[in-house]
Amino acid sequence: MQIYVCVKHVPDSAANIHILGKDRIDENVAFLLNPYDEHAVSEAAALKKQFSGSEIIAVSVGKKDVEKTIRSAMAMGADRGILVETEDTCDSQIAARALAAAIQRDGKADIIFTGKESIDAEGMQTLFRVGALMDLPVMTNAAGLEIRENRATVTCELAGGKTRTFESPLPCIIGAGRGLNTPAYPTFPDVVKARKKPIETVSLESLDINTPSGSARTVGLEPLVQDRTPKELTGSPAEVAAQIVNILKNEAKVI
Repeated sequence: MQIYVCVKHVPDSAANIHILGKDRIDENVAFLLNPYDEHAVSEAAALKKQFSGSEIIAVSVGKKDVEKTIRSAMAMGADRGILVETEDTCDSQIAARALAAAIQRDGKADIIFTGKESIDAEGMQTLFRVGALMDLPVMTNAAGLEIRENRATVTCELAGGKTRTFESPLPCIIGAGRGLNTPAYPTFPDVVKARKKPIETVSLESLDINTPSGSARTVGLEPLVQDRTPKELTGSPAEVAAQIVNILKNEAKVI
């Protein structure tokens, strides 16, 4: 089974991120493998154990530094990587075209994993655009997966704790949610082995992808400012509970 995992290089959400100018961040912060993509790589590794002879290929788009994230994916189980290198910032349309072209250039996918979203842009578009370009069904926020007789049965989480189960022929694209698995983080030997695994670098220009008629770009970034005023609640436990209910109902309006 040929398993591709699309991964993204994102800023660490725990980092102190500074905005430079109006529309970019200081990139001298820690970057890492998108957390949802960790679930995608882990599920790919589980499938490889189930289907002997399978190969996992991690694919990403970005600057040379993105190799570090591909190495992280390889430490978690990917066998090799493909980096579509570009110095430009790619929106979901360009990223999807690059990922689809790199996969089709490399081989025939039996299944493609992604995270359900990235923690930086949170656009949740790229996997659907890849599906449209490759004419493949897409299921996202997966919380369960079973592969039988060349078909995938995927349980997807919806709002309010509800789920819906889909069945699709292979190949297909699955966006991993947090409920899909618990990522098995690499050991030191895994990290060492990943350094020896191959990464093929291709330029974005060499893929000769079609330029989309429209595009998306960041026009401005602003730091999130939260103005919080602590309020002490006093009284008996019953009185405090009543005050909390009143705040949630009449001030926060969440119940």
